[in-house]
Amino acid sequence: MTSTKTKRLKSIRLIISSQEIGNQEELLIKLREEGYYLTQATLSRDLKQLKVAKAAGSDGKYVYVLPNDTMYRRYPDVQISSKEMMHLSGFKSLEFSGSLAIIKTRPGYASSLAYDIDNSDIEEVLGTIAGDDTILVILRDGTSRKTIKHALSSLLGEVK
Repeated sequence: MTSTKTKRLKSIRLIISSQEIGNQEELLIKLREEGYYLTQATLSRDLKQLKVAKAAGSDGKYVYVLPNDTMYRRYPDVQISSKEMMHLSGFKSLEFSGSLAIIKTRPGYASSLAYDIDNSDIEEVLGTIAGDDTILVILRDGTSRKTIKHALSSLLGEVK
């Protein structure tokens, strides 16, 4: 997957999780505002890959939702673009216990960050399990804390 596609998929997740979008045309307009110019067919494939579904919104009309939408809380009053949101990783802290790491995030950020960790090429990470504001990271045996902190810094910003 190209980095452009990765960024576009992240933008789609952020837009859907922060706004009530009812159809592909509305989503295409929002993506154009973010600088992404794609066809309806490409958007359709992206939505299928992200396993986007439709559910009743706050006004009863059907809107796009992400899988396990409780992991992607809606913030309808957010007034920043998805590109600006992407610079806010939501990361708060990292702690270790043996070959496990616990990442604390701001509410609603854990699932997205876990997705990014799982889809990165960090060899030291076997996998993640995410809640609303906590990620359990399962590390390979023998992985040093310094190594994993350095590896995660590329996704989370500075990790202390």
